[in-house]
Amino acid sequence: MLRGGRVTSALVGASSAQQLEDSVAATRNLDFDADELARIDAIIKP
Repeated sequence: MLRGGRVTSALVGASSAQQLEDSVAATRNLDFDADELARIDAIIKP
């Protein structure tokens, strides 16, 4: 979402400590291949 330029920040709204830990862990892998990026784009495009 952030790489497209339309969104400048992402807010994390965790409802539990585990959800917060999972969200932080997700930021450890920010390298996606072309297929993964295409799948992400398909989900977030209006």
